[in-house]
Amino acid sequence: MAAKVKAGAQPVTAGWNRLVANSVSQSTWKTNPQATVYRGSGASDNYAAMFYDIHAAYQNALRWQITGDAAHGDAARDILNAWSAKMKTLAGSGDRFIAAGIYGYQFANAAELMLGYRGFDLDRFKTMMLNTFYPMSSSFLAKHNGAFVTNYWGSWDLLSAACVLSVGILCDDQAKVDEAVTYFKSGAGNGSIKHLIPVIHPGGLGQWVEVGRDQGHATLGVGLAGAICEMAWNQGIDLYGYDDSRLLKGFEYVAKWNLGYDVPYTPWTWNYGAPGVWSGSQTLTAPSPNSRGAVRPIWEMIYNHYVNRRGLPAPYVSATAAKVRPEGGGGNYGGDSGGFDQLGYGTLTFTRNKATVSATTPTPTASSSASASAAAGSGTGSASASPSTGSTGGALATTGTSDAVGYAAGAGVLAVAVGGVLALRGRRNRGAHRGE
Repeated sequence: MAAKVKAGAQPVTAGWNRLVANSVSQSTWKTNPQATVYRGSGASDNYAAMFYDIHAAYQNALRWQITGDAAHGDAARDILNAWSAKMKTLAGSGDRFIAAGIYGYQFANAAELMLGYRGFDLDRFKTMMLNTFYPMSSSFLAKHNGAFVTNYWGSWDLLSAACVLSVGILCDDQAKVDEAVTYFKSGAGNGSIKHLIPVIHPGGLGQWVEVGRDQGHATLGVGLAGAICEMAWNQGIDLYGYDDSRLLKGFEYVAKWNLGYDVPYTPWTWNYGAPGVWSGSQTLTAPSPNSRGAVRPIWEMIYNHYVNRRGLPAPYVSATAAKVRPEGGGGNYGGDSGGFDQLGYGTLTFTRNKATVSATTPTPTASSSASASAAAGSGTGSASASPSTGSTGGALATTGTSDAVGYAAGAGVLAVAVGGVLALRGRRNRGAHRGE
């Protein structure tokens, strides 16, 4: 990214210019941490303070990574430190699970960008993630807030799984990564892959469960699923291609409908309610026109994986990515929470040259942490972990995909957040890290 921005290469530089122009990305940003964050509590709601600060931390961290400007690194560090020093609780209605999931995975990705930065209290930040965010997201996947497992739409499961996965990676916790991946593959709720895309139509389009609801939530799910896949890919787990690339079929379906084309639809029944409290059902019979054409900064990541990294056709995803390019981020799509649902800036962070050979399922190299469950983290210890074969049972390590930067053996590589998901950069000597 830094080389392409320096060279003025397009469309990366157009994405960079959107980032630099955003008021949220300025090093003068003033943080506003809260001890208790409320979402869904009416007059007590204060969660906007959190999502604005998360995006300010992420955007400043990204600017620091690309330019080396310590003013932006310091700004990101100070925001993350302020929140980990003060925040203790997430509260509110059932919407508190939305806050835990979305803001949890975003916080973890901002922190990944700052690993090794002078003065960043990583241990305290991990404690906040483990004690405040992870338990709520894990509980939601297991218990669904006491409701029937079918009560919540797919995007609820996806945001919870994204949080569990990102916390697992940040905290070098294989069990948490396995928890998220297992749920994605075989969970009982509407966010596991065969419930998320319940029908594969002739011709290969996969009916996305929330397309019958509205397009704002359907595209939210697309962005969350993409984030989960990219994070998993960089740990050697190919969810993008899982079940005969079922997600690609679903992404193409959502993109085609939102571009204005007709798509096939099989009636789908939503069963809602809670045991012993109430219950009901609704049968959806057609794609919803509500919010059709919704714009979210989610498509570059998906397009660049399937088309440029893997060499696969994705015509409707490609057309949608081109339509919204260059992607912005939080602060570019309005001031309410929906404008901050994705970290964004995919044109800057995910644009890659088309691979000459399609990448295979990622095979990580040995982890540079001493633990057999190591991933992005402290970076201490020797390269003692066994290489993973891309299953969830292997070490959390770096991807061996064809688009990875080829650092010398022994230098190690570190999974960090780029464009809202965990991507690669070289791990240099921590004491000599830029900004120290």
